[in-house]
Amino acid sequence: MVLLAGDLFHDNKPSRKSLYQVMRSLRQNCLGMKPCPLEFLSDAASVFEGAFPHVNYEDPDINISIPVFSIHGNHDDPSGDGNLCSLDLLQAAGLLNYYGRVAEADNIEAKPILLQKGNTKLALFGLSNVRDERLFRTFRDHKVKWFRPNAQTGDWFNLLAVHQNHHAHTATSYLPENVLPDWLNLVVWGHEHECLIDPTRNPETGFHVMQPGSSVATSLVPGEAVQKQVAIVEITGKEFKTQNIPLKTVRPFVTKEVILRNDKRFKDLEKKKDNRQEVTRRLMEVVEEMIELANADWEALQTDQEALEERPLPLIRLKVEYTAPEGGLYECENPQRFSNRFVGRVANTNDVVYFYRKKTVQRKATAVTPTDAMDSLADSSDLVKVESLVQDFLSAQSLKVLPQGPLGEAVNQFVTKDDKHAMELFVSEHLSGQVRQMLGLESDDEDLNSAMEIYRTRVEQQLNSGVHKPTIDRQRVLLPQPATWDNDFDGNWEDEPNAWTYAPVESSAPLSTARTGTMPFLDDDEDDTQPAAPPKKPTRATKAAPKRAPAKKAATTGKGRGRKVVEESEEEEDVVMDSDEEEAAPPPPPPKTTRKAAAPKAKPAPRAAATRASARSKQTTLTFSQKGSTQQNSVEISDDEISDDDAFEPVPASSRLRRR
Repeated sequence: MVLLAGDLFHDNKPSRKSLYQVMRSLRQNCLGMKPCPLEFLSDAASVFEGAFPHVNYEDPDINISIPVFSIHGNHDDPSGDGNLCSLDLLQAAGLLNYYGRVAEADNIEAKPILLQKGNTKLALFGLSNVRDERLFRTFRDHKVKWFRPNAQTGDWFNLLAVHQNHHAHTATSYLPENVLPDWLNLVVWGHEHECLIDPTRNPETGFHVMQPGSSVATSLVPGEAVQKQVAIVEITGKEFKTQNIPLKTVRPFVTKEVILRNDKRFKDLEKKKDNRQEVTRRLMEVVEEMIELANADWEALQTDQEALEERPLPLIRLKVEYTAPEGGLYECENPQRFSNRFVGRVANTNDVVYFYRKKTVQRKATAVTPTDAMDSLADSSDLVKVESLVQDFLSAQSLKVLPQGPLGEAVNQFVTKDDKHAMELFVSEHLSGQVRQMLGLESDDEDLNSAMEIYRTRVEQQLNSGVHKPTIDRQRVLLPQPATWDNDFDGNWEDEPNAWTYAPVESSAPLSTARTGTMPFLDDDEDDTQPAAPPKKPTRATKAAPKRAPAKKAATTGKGRGRKVVEESEEEEDVVMDSDEEEAAPPPPPPKTTRKAAAPKAKPAPRAAATRASARSKQTTLTFSQKGSTQQNSVEISDDEISDDDAFEPVPASSRLRRR
């Protein structure tokens, strides 16, 4: 079996090419007809929480000969909708067994995978990455529960894979070895990139610790220059032994530091004027030596002649301190221009050399300005954590409205997890919280600054106690567009700042609430009973005409020769023509008084529909009580007049249908 201690991918959202290469490698090397001799004894549903709660080599549809077990690290941790990570994809594909999930960082339950081969029993524990400060507090409060097999507890070899800081960068930003249970036999420590593969015994707890390190160099620091190795661990009963295997395909990396005033090759050079060319030439000689050393180290590991022909370009890092003695000066070339001299010979063609000068003044404990904080961090080392950078930057100035702790979390999510909306979400959430705090004041005499300070203090305490959830568990949601919003005059609704809100990923309550709020506008019954809603545009008048169709059928049952039917249909058709050709239709002619006999016929039918009456109430200019209107309609009954008028061409067809 293969055990990974996290960070299978360097990015939280790996590229398609990276995911493809990993899946191809797992499929080529782990699938096969050879049966897996490991017997799975634990409850798979309690240790595998994915869509397939079973170990992959017991799946009847997949032939796994070498199973892979992995926890997640800080680079490939789960996030976003569904709280999924890249390991979930590999587990769903049946290529990997993802275990060691941490459901609650403040209440951790470590359940082992129980495996047996022959007489050897292995209890495989996993503790995926948790923010170091929170994990330190969880262990301090004794909120970590370890599950062990009940039967034959002393016969099990207990192995733990963990992914945390191994060294104390700050007082609480690491996991001490002495907080782990002493009944463990071996701890495989991930996260640290320096390769310390040989097991070391902890004298206090008694277990051994292995630190395999990273498989490739991800930063140009001395810890990455150590030979990369993996190890084969052979467990027999309660004893184990390791066999180290150097990695042959890793790009060679050589780093070196030169202090010009102490190096004999640069002696008395600071006293010469215009010594830039000479300093550059001698530094180039140092880089040439480093390139030859890197190539020689890589060739010494190779046993295949074909591999020697495909030698990769090395990584070279030269740190130069050019602080000159009093009265002297070292003139150094631009570091990028110097690095570009080795294009085609090194892999890092932009940062081969790093120039720095030793500070003559003592470093200030507290920065006075943000610029001082940035300068002090730049002089300390090449690798700076995002949280430390934000903390040191804000130590020079205090935040009045936004809390400092969640700001560091948001910046870390933006930088390391590529969350584009982390900062926007943070600002929106806490500005809204401050506004609610202000609105909750009982009187205007209360101090606003004190109220803002109370809110910031409460948020900081929640973050320290683990109550405050990180902003990565929320997502950006677009609110429904209001009915009164006009894109032509008001602009696009998506561009409006108030059109967006933030909702938890696990729940879609804001979306469902918004949808139910718009349901009354989509009710069919209301649309039938109120066809003439207050319109916003003149074209809405066209919807009133079709609603009068039932009224026409009711009118046909009335007495008479059909004149009233024709009058009603012509009135309705006039409304339709006016609404359809609102701009092109000519204005209505003045009322005529030629035929007065049509006036008594203007009484509406008693069986008219309610919808027709509602629609007629909106059209005050067309009523049967006006003689001019009815006379005009009766005049237009003539087929000759209608046939000559192109604008009213559809009307005769409707009137003839009514007469039939």
